[in-house]
Parts: sequence; structure tokens; C-alpha cells
Amino acid sequence: MASSVLRTLAKSTNLRANARNFCIVSGDIITTHTAKWMQDTSKKSPMQLINEVPPIKVEGRIVACEGDTNPALGHPIEFICLDKAEPAICKYCGLRYIQDHGHHH
Repeated sequence: MASSVLRTLAKSTNLRANARNFCIVSGDIITTHTAKWMQDTSKKSPMQLINEVPPIKVEGRIVACEGDTNPALGHPIEFICLDKAEPAICKYCGLRYIQDHGHHH
């Protein structure tokens, strides 16, 4: 359904002038942009940068990840269960969390 809506919008005369901006949804443009980003080997990829952040130790079994302390820079709140032994990863930002079993009240 979404692709048919996009095709209809792309055919409209109002968007022809802005076709360059509208085509950002094209897989070719996204692929080209990613390839251009990855050509500069002096830059770390976003995944490399987030993996440098050590897992965050949390006292409880559930953590609420917002991505950033500033709501304007964060993402929708994600409640993450920490019952497993390995770190749990936020699906939005990639931050890793682990339960601090050494913490006692």
C-alpha cells in the first residue's frame, strides 16, 4: 500500500519540481549515501561508535532507554528486560544494558 501511495505522489505535478528531495526514499540513493559515508576510512561508522560505549549497569530487572537525557535528542521510550546473562540492546539507539547482580540493598 505504501509503495502505491509513493508512486502516486511521485507522478503528481507538484512533486516533479521536488523530485530530488522526494527520491530520498529510493533504495539506490540510500545505498549510494551509505557507500559514500563508508569510503572515508578515517571516520568510524555509527555502529562502531555505539559499540565503544560499555554496557550500562542497572540495578533493577527493567530499564527504560530514551537514547539521551535530552528528549529532543532521544527516541521513543523503550522498556528493556534484563533477565538474560548477556547485555540487552536498545532497538533504537544500540545502547547495551546489563543487570548489576552485585548490587544489594
